[in-house]
Amino acid sequence: MCGRYSLTATPDDVRALFGYIDQPNFPARYNIAPTQPVATVINAHGQRRFQLVRWGLIPSWVKDPASFTLLINARAETAAEKPSFRSAMKHHRCLFPASGFYEWRRTPEGKQPFYISPAEGRLMAFAGLWETWSDPDGGDMDSGAMLTTQSNRMMSEIHHRMPVILRPESFETWLDTGNVPVRDVKQLMLPIEDDYLKAVPVSTRVNKVVNDDPDLQVEVPLEQADAPEKTSRTQKKAATGGGQLDLF
Repeated sequence: MCGRYSLTATPDDVRALFGYIDQPNFPARYNIAPTQPVATVINAHGQRRFQLVRWGLIPSWVKDPASFTLLINARAETAAEKPSFRSAMKHHRCLFPASGFYEWRRTPEGKQPFYISPAEGRLMAFAGLWETWSDPDGGDMDSGAMLTTQSNRMMSEIHHRMPVILRPESFETWLDTGNVPVRDVKQLMLPIEDDYLKAVPVSTRVNKVVNDDPDLQVEVPLEQADAPEKTSRTQKKAATGGGQLDLF
């Protein structure tokens, strides 16, 4: 699964890769977590658009979101058949821009976090789904989930699942729900090549959502990775207040 990720590229770089017509401004995020607003790219009337959604998909037929399971991931192998994702697979496919993601490996000492990112340092795109949920009072909320698949050889040493990562040449096919049926995108939902990603052990500070700073991605020796976190007063203030979490 994928439960934390980052988007640290500049707005201009993200827009250049994904080709949406909007010009949003947003801060770098180093520890994006479920239920937070996240960036996605959709196809709206033949044009790519930037769209903020809540991470954790709520199907349109849900009566009470508060009592519904948080769906941050959808299994690529079964999403087309599952009631929670079936409609979105047909009509609401999207992309999640990402700089990297975190995954935890079980060890005798506990769970060790790793930061996984493109080996060549580029941006990447996770295949995703989105839906709009309407409350009885007329308000709408857009939400989304990432698709996951079985791990490639590199990722299998850390976890048995990984996000579905799409190459730029596949963006249009994935997003074009009006002309490309689900059966024609199944071949896209496969593990990325073994050498596409690299993984480095990082501090367990990433376990806490309040920590959202560049130090989370610094490689540490495995014997030090689970050392007690030392969060400065400045880091805590930056992560909990001000404008950074207002948008993302």
